[in-house]
Amino acid sequence: MQIKEITDYLDELFPRQNALEYDNPGLMTGDASSFLTGCVLSLDCTGKAIDAAAKNGCNLLITHHPIIFGGINSVSAETVTGRLITRLIKSDIACFACHTNLDLTDEFGDKAIGEAIGLGEGQSLEGAVCGSVFELDEEETLGSFKKKVAEGLKTSGIITINPDDKKVKKVFIQGGSFDEDSIEALVKAGVDTVVSGEIKHHVTVMLEELGISALIAGHSATEQIYLPKLKKVLELKYPQIKFIVNTNNEGASVL
Repeated sequence: MQIKEITDYLDELFPRQNALEYDNPGLMTGDASSFLTGCVLSLDCTGKAIDAAAKNGCNLLITHHPIIFGGINSVSAETVTGRLITRLIKSDIACFACHTNLDLTDEFGDKAIGEAIGLGEGQSLEGAVCGSVFELDEEETLGSFKKKVAEGLKTSGIITINPDDKKVKKVFIQGGSFDEDSIEALVKAGVDTVVSGEIKHHVTVMLEELGISALIAGHSATEQIYLPKLKKVLELKYPQIKFIVNTNNEGASVL
């Protein structure tokens, strides 16, 4: 089968027209008409991700974050991005990104994070730029909820400015980076806790003043959770193809 068959399927799962305006999903490098030899899934296009693809005979690298983002002036080896793109081309590895168009797809985005933490069914929040709201069955302390987040996302730690005795009942989750333009919607919805990968310090202070706790779990930790889920979906669709997850951008890959 051709690479195009998988990239077309990814466009069905995560329509590119759903991506936020600033984003750049789609084919970054390579020839979609090439015969597919295998696929590596990685949060980012890194040297280790390219190594994993080359080592395992894979000529497609599917990433969450686009390697070409915000415009580049050259692909010269004098820049990190240029070196990576050059390696992809020399190795004949196509690179395809599914970014905010994946984030905004319920079962793969923020709801997948909620599932990993052990929360129930999440709901999109009207007025929020991105993210989902989860209602806990029973109120609990921030301290105990913080442990659930760390264990569910397999992160080394959680950053917060809020005391452990704060109460948690209605949680807003946004993987990656928290968009402060959503704060007004959170207040209206009665959200008491935000979980995200990155939240600026002054925003955590603002949230605290509004009675909302903030748990910062790490950008990578909140988005790595998408990869095994996507691997399973692709394996069901294409059982004859080898899919490998490159976890935490490390050289050791999970088959």
